[in-house]
Amino acid sequence: MKKYPVKVLGFGDNVVDKYTHIHTMYPGGNCVNFAVYSSMIGVERSAYMGYFGNDSEAEHVIQTLEKIPIEIYKCSQLNGENGCAKVSIENGERIFMGSNLGGIRGKTEFELDRFDLQYIAGFDLVHSGNYSFMERQIPKIQNLGVPVSFDFSDCSTESYKKEMCAVVDYAFLSCGGRSLKEAEEETRALVSYGAKLAVATRGSEPCVAYDGKSFYYQEPKKIENVRDTMGAGDSFITAFLVHYISDKKAGQANVGKALDMASQFAAQICLLEGAFGYGKKYQ
Repeated sequence: MKKYPVKVLGFGDNVVDKYTHIHTMYPGGNCVNFAVYSSMIGVERSAYMGYFGNDSEAEHVIQTLEKIPIEIYKCSQLNGENGCAKVSIENGERIFMGSNLGGIRGKTEFELDRFDLQYIAGFDLVHSGNYSFMERQIPKIQNLGVPVSFDFSDCSTESYKKEMCAVVDYAFLSCGGRSLKEAEEETRALVSYGAKLAVATRGSEPCVAYDGKSFYYQEPKKIENVRDTMGAGDSFITAFLVHYISDKKAGQANVGKALDMASQFAAQICLLEGAFGYGKKYQ
């Protein structure tokens, strides 16, 4: 049963996260995670749109999305490597060991045509991010009047934030290891650049949101037996957006409520291996 009358599209990156210490790969990527988490929460429609490679890594992601199922019929498959990131766990800490920068997806520019745009116009929200290589396509989506959310992660330059906030509605970034005051300043800046609402997560510390008028804060939910924090940030973003957009459609938008629901869902995701499970051994 679908609990939320919201139609969402993840537009951009997909990868496999290879856990080198156990030789297991998990499907992931910010935009794929967004689509999958939206489906788990119970939206009316959840889709992913982007480029896949044609290797075994790509097949694992495709087959997983078909199994869940996530709508992927507007994707394309290219001749080359799928996006791949390598990760290890040392003393309980996740260590990022590098990536192939999106594989073939990072070398092939995506171009939305009129039929793609007709398809996208049927969604309530499109989510993308700074690892998606979709920057030139975002203004086309904005021109449709479809709200856009964007994840700046923790490595975007100030000029990049200014450029993208001019064409997105909801901006997210990671401020792990930074003070609450710094996170407040970051969200205030994103809104000044054009975003309607900005949210900064801070790992195990309280997050902050800013809507141009007020700041909102949320403590992370405490949870025992954490298995993997790989999807914590993406699941938080997804749950926040689903609840906020759903309530907004009903004329009852509530930032504080959305933050609380996001914190609860992110805690649940930390009980899974990888971003959302579906691990597969590799050689």
